[in-house]
Amino acid sequence: MNTQQPTNEHLLLIRGTHWNSALSPAELQRVMTDFYAWVDGLKDGGILQGAQPLMEEGKVVVGSGGGVVTDGAFAESKEAIAGYFLLAVEDTEAAVRIAQACPILAYGAQIEVRPVADLCRPMADVIAAQQ
Repeated sequence: MNTQQPTNEHLLLIRGTHWNSALSPAELQRVMTDFYAWVDGLKDGGILQGAQPLMEEGKVVVGSGGGVVTDGAFAESKEAIAGYFLLAVEDTEAAVRIAQACPILAYGAQIEVRPVADLCRPMADVIAAQQ
């Protein structure tokens, strides 16, 4: 049983860092114009809470006390997270509809839609056990 509760926010994780590699410069310009028009629509609709592209490099920290630090790559290029959008929408279905309208999907990018929880799972479990 999941003890977490969803909020009215959803995270869109853009997967695929090289979806544009087969596009000509003119095609890429057109696609990016369409993409930023999609982003502007999210802003104008008042549902975009934040969005950022991510660098392709980074660090992975693991182990007790974070004693092991390694360089990314975190996944294959087609699976790597290229950026995110934080949306204020009523439910997951609304977030999925927004993701489906993203123009870069047609070129191999993928979008993972995740509801934002009110608490992390371990804390939600602690609170549920106290009730």
